[in-house]
Amino acid sequence: MKNMLRIAALGCLFLVVSALNVQAQTYAIKGEKVYTMNGSVLTNAVVLVRDGKIAEVGPANRVRIPSGVEVTEAKVVTPGFIDARSVVGLAGALNIQGNDQDQLERSTPFQPELRAFDAYNARETLIEWIRELGVTTLHTGHGPGAIASGQTMIVKTTGDTINEALVDSVTMVAFTLGTSVSGNYSSIGSRSRTVAMLRAEFIKAQAYNKKLQDGKEDESKLPTRDLRMEIMSKVLNKEVKALITAQKITEILAALRLQEEFGFDLVLDGAAESYLVLDEIKAAGVPVFIHPTMVRTGGETQNASWETAGKLHQAGIPFAFTAGFEGYVPKTRVVHYEAAIAVANGLPYEAGLNALTLGSAKLLGIDNRVGSLERGKDADIVLFDGDPFEYLTHTVGVMINGQWVSKNVR
Repeated sequence: MKNMLRIAALGCLFLVVSALNVQAQTYAIKGEKVYTMNGSVLTNAVVLVRDGKIAEVGPANRVRIPSGVEVTEAKVVTPGFIDARSVVGLAGALNIQGNDQDQLERSTPFQPELRAFDAYNARETLIEWIRELGVTTLHTGHGPGAIASGQTMIVKTTGDTINEALVDSVTMVAFTLGTSVSGNYSSIGSRSRTVAMLRAEFIKAQAYNKKLQDGKEDESKLPTRDLRMEIMSKVLNKEVKALITAQKITEILAALRLQEEFGFDLVLDGAAESYLVLDEIKAAGVPVFIHPTMVRTGGETQNASWETAGKLHQAGIPFAFTAGFEGYVPKTRVVHYEAAIAVANGLPYEAGLNALTLGSAKLLGIDNRVGSLERGKDADIVLFDGDPFEYLTHTVGVMINGQWVSKNVR
């Protein structure tokens, strides 16, 4: 009899522990307004999170919240924001060369072989700063300023190491056309010389690629391993996209000509004067990453416009917002403020939110995981006490992979 009672007691204890375990991994988020980004805006809705994923989304009267589950409420709920181009994690808040400034190697202007994850500091304080403002996914890496500065990658803004944060290790290769290159490398010279040097490297990569193909039939024809040509071959083979920073019309059109000549997948970065060549960009089928407009402009960016996003949207050209790169502190802007400025200057509201979430995820090839509040996707969620695009609104909660990473009011 005593054994029976012990077994029963242990069984009850197991059920209690199991229930607590389920509750510890399950959260409910109630929102007066929930932007799912999959075609519907819900009012008085619930997002149920279980084991790091979104389990259910729907009106509060249709989503059953398990007993004992923690419930958090907010005025507005959105998917986690995605910063489509950054140097955060390679560049840091201290702004000290040799310490936290690894976004641009200045020894030579062409180094596509440099890997972003080799220099990423997951504990950089800027990561915490942008995370508390709602950025949960970051496309970061080597910045503009070299003909080829290196590779980019995608991370979540959480974790103490690169392995914990990493989503995609090699996403794009960062190139730059324009006078900023000659400013960093005095030997480069004019725009035409920059383009010619980049063309020459692609031609070398074509030859290297042919040797790789020939080597499949005859190993004696395989080329000597070359890290630079390996990554350039992947660009040519469309395994990795080319991210070309091009601000002025001349640079944008040069980038489009390079794409036409070599057939790689292109993303235009910066593109300050893109609104002046919409037809050409649309015909090429190329998306745009918009650099921040709330910055001091001049030189290549003298014609940057707050209306660019609205005009790209009207033309049917996919685009995403970025917090960009600055050569001085703080190294990053607030990406949803950039979207807010665009919305105030002609971009429809939900198009602005889309460019921070699902639209950006699609351009980065990660929309199977993030970008919208849908069942089975990563539970990356941001809570606000008002309209996210209003300056006086605060971020009041951030969840990444189903775990609260911030409940600070920012």
